[in-house]
Amino acid sequence: MKYPKLRELKEAVRSLFSRPYTNDFPRQPHKPFERFRGKAQFSQEQCIGCTACVQVCPARALEFQDEVANGKGKRTLTIRWDICIFCGQCQANCPTEKGITLGNEFELSKTEERNTMRQKIEKELVLCECCSEIIAPKDQILWVARKIGPLVFSNVSLMLFYLANLGLSGTGHLQDKQEGELKRADRIKVLCPRCRREAVLKS
Repeated sequence: MKYPKLRELKEAVRSLFSRPYTNDFPRQPHKPFERFRGKAQFSQEQCIGCTACVQVCPARALEFQDEVANGKGKRTLTIRWDICIFCGQCQANCPTEKGITLGNEFELSKTEERNTMRQKIEKELVLCECCSEIIAPKDQILWVARKIGPLVFSNVSLMLFYLANLGLSGTGHLQDKQEGELKRADRIKVLCPRCRREAVLKS
């Protein structure tokens, strides 16, 4: 017959008179650790709509949809908490580091419809002045312009959009659509890469 180890027996007796290792949740609120990965949320101010978080989400809990109507574009980003695995890849790969963050909230169970367990934000899209193709979200372009500083003036589209946002140039031409063949003067417009290439080759 094998006797239990004295160390294990001592630990068992000691646990009878010591406090439990676990907390008294749900009777008392639980305070997660500082680096706890809980409910992920978008920040309307810090998110630039680049969809980097969507590309790295292994659970496909993040998605986006682009809509263009009447010469205006809109990007809708959605996070679904019902299928999120709280891995933190979205926060780790966010260019601004604050566009989407994981908080300390972990009580996400609900008896309501699953459609309520999601968050949506919308971002304005910048369209090509010639073909109306989507270039990028407005916030992303402005973020890149601030990030590269004076180098913004090496790119015509970036420069024009940045100056228009500062009110240093007219903004009316940004909504006009160019009809017909591209000309040399069209190089000084906010263009998508395809139209920019054609304008440069034809000039």
